[in-house]
Amino acid sequence: MTTYKEINGTDITVVSSDPSNPVTGEVWYNTTTQKLKGYQQVLGNAWSTGGNLNTARQALGNAGTQTAALGFGGSTDPPFTRVAITEQYDGSSWTEVNDLNQARDEAGSNGTQTSALFYGGFNPGALANTESWNGTNWTAVNTLNAARTRLAGAGADNTSALAIGGDNPAGGGSSGEYFNQTEIWNGTNWTETGNLNTARRFLAGAGIATAALAFGGGAAPATGNTEVWNGSAWFEVNDLNTARNQLAGAGTQTAALAFGGTPPFTAATESWNGSQWTETNDLNIARSILGGAGTSTTALAFGGSFNPPARTSATEEWNAGISVGAWVTGGSLNAVRSANSGSGTQTAALTFGGTTGTFTTATEVYNGTAWAEVNDMNLARAGMGSAGDTNTAALGFGGEGAPPSYTVATQTELWNGYVWTEVNDLNVANKNQGGAGTTSSGLEFGGGPGIVATCESWNGTNWTEVGDLNTAVSQLGGCGASNTAALAFGGSDPSGDTAGTELWNGSNWTEVNNINTARRGLTGNRIGSSTSALLAGGASPPVFFNNTESWNGTNWITVNDLPVTVGSMSANGSSTNAITAGGGTPSRISSAFEWYSDGKLTETFTTS
Repeated sequence: MTTYKEINGTDITVVSSDPSNPVTGEVWYNTTTQKLKGYQQVLGNAWSTGGNLNTARQALGNAGTQTAALGFGGSTDPPFTRVAITEQYDGSSWTEVNDLNQARDEAGSNGTQTSALFYGGFNPGALANTESWNGTNWTAVNTLNAARTRLAGAGADNTSALAIGGDNPAGGGSSGEYFNQTEIWNGTNWTETGNLNTARRFLAGAGIATAALAFGGGAAPATGNTEVWNGSAWFEVNDLNTARNQLAGAGTQTAALAFGGTPPFTAATESWNGSQWTETNDLNIARSILGGAGTSTTALAFGGSFNPPARTSATEEWNAGISVGAWVTGGSLNAVRSANSGSGTQTAALTFGGTTGTFTTATEVYNGTAWAEVNDMNLARAGMGSAGDTNTAALGFGGEGAPPSYTVATQTELWNGYVWTEVNDLNVANKNQGGAGTTSSGLEFGGGPGIVATCESWNGTNWTEVGDLNTAVSQLGGCGASNTAALAFGGSDPSGDTAGTELWNGSNWTEVNNINTARRGLTGNRIGSSTSALLAGGASPPVFFNNTESWNGTNWITVNDLPVTVGSMSANGSSTNAITAGGGTPSRISSAFEWYSDGKLTETFTTS
């Protein structure tokens, strides 16, 4: 029989052997080893070994994430053969897919595993060639204005990109005359835009075409210079701690990772928080001219050259953060509220509307640390639907107006990062509905008054009625990347609170596996997808929940709880990096809670 010992007011389980399946946070005393032990999942700020490339090479292009990456081009061992090989990474192994049209190395690159761009490079001279990847094939598109090699790239996909710096040896680059020119890609053509403050080659880039980061580079000596791009101009900010060139980068303008480089060959890794670089744990293999993909918390390093100069196929995976799968308290809202709506990410969130005791137009923006009040909505209301994947582009629609009338609204408002503008209305007045998608491709479903199954699709200009849910439901959660792929879950149907889940394919809703706990007033994270989602909180009055569940594309899995029981709050982010704000218990709260992604490392710790 299990017994307990009290240690400083805490009951500790006494056992003769360690639990076979401990849970995070569990603590016990092992009488056999005479040790107090506990179990904790950790990310550990560490690089770990991943699957090797099929072809060892350096100076290759890169795109994607830690679990869905693309590596292309580059050069192999002496005699330095340049290749057109393209490989895809699935989180464990690389697979060869269709080649580039032009073999090359030292080019700029950006994008995802299914939508990438490769531009410039060397073979045998500096190139202006640009190729676009659609997930299956590379296609030659319009060239850079200036042929160059050893440049950096940034951009979300093959429709928007930034080509940064570089050189052209034939034009004097080999003698130290490097480019400061930046070119921007609009999906069709390259256009010259604002220059770097420091001309250089062999630099790294991160971010998107309108909000980028350029760091490192140079020649002899290498530089730690860092610049941020606001869409029209570059501004110098704090330098890297380790000056270097031929490095790799991953992440965004405000949350990036720099790793590897030379001289000499280095494993140094640094993390950028939007203001400064912080040294963190090194790569396992010091190397330069490597590929990099992913985010500041889940990155991928692959290929490159190491000392003595030889090409490598080695792949490393970066996981960073606090205890994984955990919610932690973040900055509080300025206005305590519930039934508010939201858009954006964990570090760039927006919340708007709701009730503070009175119905409100108040809008607040989150930077990962604190909430700031910005311009109000035009119409005070609560229980709106919302769409949007950033804090600079959001859509709020429907909802319920202030007493005494409590008028159900058709109004839709668009946030451009500065002000709300009224745009075309919903076809049917609605409140307590689900929302998904973006400001150009949104979806509304379910809601009331009463309980309805209706669904409307937003194309950036107008709402169109489309296929109904299978079951009428209100106060439900929803998420999705666009108006063609969404998930609806939970809520209240005519029979009571429900666990039902439905999947939208752009034409029809299909019933799939239920959530584990039936409830209403729950969250769905704004940039979650139909295959990867997170829900939290909610209620089935008089009971309120702190349960959190994660959707893997087939089933809902119970994960770590919120610190409080709460419903009717806003939610932002993805299945791995999320934030909730506001809500009711039934008394309202104002704290934000942040979700950090599941990591791959598991550690059992021992203490005395």
